[in-house]
Amino acid sequence: MSAPIALAVIGHVRSPFTEKADAPRQGVLGAEATIELAGFPDVEHALEDLAGFERIWVLFVFDRAAGSYRPKVQPPRSEVRRGVLATRSPHRPNPIGLSCVRLLAVEGRTLRVAEVDLLDGTPVLDVKPYVPYADAFPGARAGWLDDGREAALAQPAAPRDPIAPFRVVWAPAAAERLAWLEARGESLLRARVEAALGLGPAPHAYRRIRKAGAGLVLASKDWRIAFVEAGGERTLEVRALYTGYRPAELFGDGGGAPALHRAFAEAFGTSGPEF
Repeated sequence: MSAPIALAVIGHVRSPFTEKADAPRQGVLGAEATIELAGFPDVEHALEDLAGFERIWVLFVFDRAAGSYRPKVQPPRSEVRRGVLATRSPHRPNPIGLSCVRLLAVEGRTLRVAEVDLLDGTPVLDVKPYVPYADAFPGARAGWLDDGREAALAQPAAPRDPIAPFRVVWAPAAAERLAWLEARGESLLRARVEAALGLGPAPHAYRRIRKAGAGLVLASKDWRIAFVEAGGERTLEVRALYTGYRPAELFGDGGGAPALHRAFAEAFGTSGPEF
């Protein structure tokens, strides 16, 4: 590769996503966040007139993927490996990312934004306005994402995800456990599970899914989600939600499990899949 080019970080993202597993697969599925700008002269003057734009491009660094270049990767939406430059994988020759986010407000040196899929602390290299007449091409082909998908040919003038997601439903017992966790601050688990299962039930390098008896189990951080393919077309039903910690870790001397997992096991037990 040629000699490196020096770039300055002009700010950082402050978002609710602290780990890679928390971040949604696309920004439109994301959350509100802020971009705190600093480190270059006259920041406030540089931001003048930006408030009138509904969306902005954010050029950033995949700082937690630096040095992880892979020429071929298997994207979450693919059953085969693809050239990395035909994907949005962070494992790029240069760990640079581009995201189109919704601009809510410009407040001094801070941008309030929404539909963000960036991790907390992500370094920002640049911000540019999104200009619809120049930046939007809703009828453009989507390469391998369009292959064999009738949905990609429908309504070509309308932006859409060419691959329809799987529908995720929660059985009563699983929904009860999820509600218990949400009431105690585990607010991102539902989104993580539904985003992962929305891509389909097949085991995948990016999705921690394994077969278990008559169904499948997804590992979402330290939680385990047992699910089956339900009767409806492209529908998955979550049958059980349980901790990934072993009883010895939960209740043994000096057990290393977090308090939330211990309380969950005391309330619901440590039983595994329920198919």
